[in-house]
Amino acid sequence: MGGWLRETAGGLPATFWYLWVGTLINRAGGFVVIYLTIYLTTVQGFSPSQSGLVLGLWAAGGAVGTLVGGVAADRIGRRPTLLVAHLGAVALLASLAFAQGFWVIAPLTFLFGVVAESARPAFQALMVDVVPERDRLRAFTLNYWAVNVGFAVAAMLAGLVASADPKLIFLLDAASALAPFLFILLKVREPRRARPAAAPHAPVERVGLGMVLRDRVFLGFVALNVLISFVFMQHLSTLPIAMTGDGIPAQQYGLVIALNGILIVGGQLFIPKLIRSYDRSKVLAAASLIIGLGFSLTAFADTAAFYAVTVLVWTVGEMLNSPSNSTLIAALSPAAMRGRYQGVMSLSWSVAGFAAPVLGGYVQQHLGDEVLWLSCGAIAVVAAAGQLWSGPARERRAAALQAM
Repeated sequence: MGGWLRETAGGLPATFWYLWVGTLINRAGGFVVIYLTIYLTTVQGFSPSQSGLVLGLWAAGGAVGTLVGGVAADRIGRRPTLLVAHLGAVALLASLAFAQGFWVIAPLTFLFGVVAESARPAFQALMVDVVPERDRLRAFTLNYWAVNVGFAVAAMLAGLVASADPKLIFLLDAASALAPFLFILLKVREPRRARPAAAPHAPVERVGLGMVLRDRVFLGFVALNVLISFVFMQHLSTLPIAMTGDGIPAQQYGLVIALNGILIVGGQLFIPKLIRSYDRSKVLAAASLIIGLGFSLTAFADTAAFYAVTVLVWTVGEMLNSPSNSTLIAALSPAAMRGRYQGVMSLSWSVAGFAAPVLGGYVQQHLGDEVLWLSCGAIAVVAAAGQLWSGPARERRAAALQAM
């Protein structure tokens, strides 16, 4: 066991661990996104379409935030970008606790998406800056493990917190956002970053967001991530609606979805050793198929136990997808452009986060749950095929950047 722990967590820099602890605390208090759909429909009295629109505005704000955060991380630095993002999240979460009505909650949710998601590319770029390439698979896996420990805790507690007082889901989330702010403020220094001349295939004056948008190899990877993220994000938007439609209480939804975090907590740290000898694109293709299978099975679920089985299936795919995805993003990002590249990749999650409740909700309402879940399976098959087809070009690009 001691040898496994050293192999899994040994030798990583102190800055990584400060970021890791801040993430763990922040995610353990991350009640809002988990409970937002139920809060809007049961406490605020929003219709399902209004609730879906608000969730979509959160994702749209995230799309803006990821691009702004990515550019800011490269231009003004990782540390100041993260400090502003976390402090802004604290302020907006506290405001949402007391907000009433669609026309107040909707714009506040959009702004929350902007500031919260602007931290993502800066955080990922900082991780790549401080962790050597040989240790990144371990580091991203450990960070993802912390995210899901926090998620499991938040999912299990969200219903209890909301039943005590719905405002607490926002206020405690705001309090948890202070943890990464304080760790970064007191313990994290701005790393030295590569100069723009380090970026291949472009002269210095062309280094900017446009360079990312001209990188067809990377944009193909982003497009595939949009597809699988669209499927995955259904667990926050249409899945709770499907479960409540089957008469399953909100508290049981929290427990079922908490299985996602529990399985990751129990198994994620073993994933790097399992997949490190396999081609990343094949791992991503297998992950897409497993995620698609899990969501397809949801078409036949009508009890909490059956829904729990589907969650366990697609969670296995998620566990394979995340570390391979993160290391491949890092490998495809020129050193001087890491913030922008991370921002554009994060944009794929925001696009999916907007499309999932809007398009998924439309299909669910007008065509039914079965069509929605089987369509998710078909989308995942397309994503898997795309990963296999585009994998060789990505690996050639990654090898060229590593040689630079």
